[in-house]
Amino acid sequence: MATTVEKIRMATAKTGMSLSELARRMGQSPQNINSKLKRNTFTEEELKEIAQVLGAKYEPMRFIFDDGTEI
Repeated sequence: MATTVEKIRMATAKTGMSLSELARRMGQSPQNINSKLKRNTFTEEELKEIAQVLGAKYEPMRFIFDDGTEI
């Protein structure tokens, strides 16, 4: 099973969004997002926000896209 960090990386790759763009859309610095990725310290609220920015739904431990893809 993929880690949360791996899932975030796969979800951004699916949408073609860079981590820097994700950070900007979340109102955070790219450095802050990179630090959170290194430490794997995302809150559930942040994961929900990531899903929203990426156009997905978040359920604990997975992102669900409109096309049915689950990561």
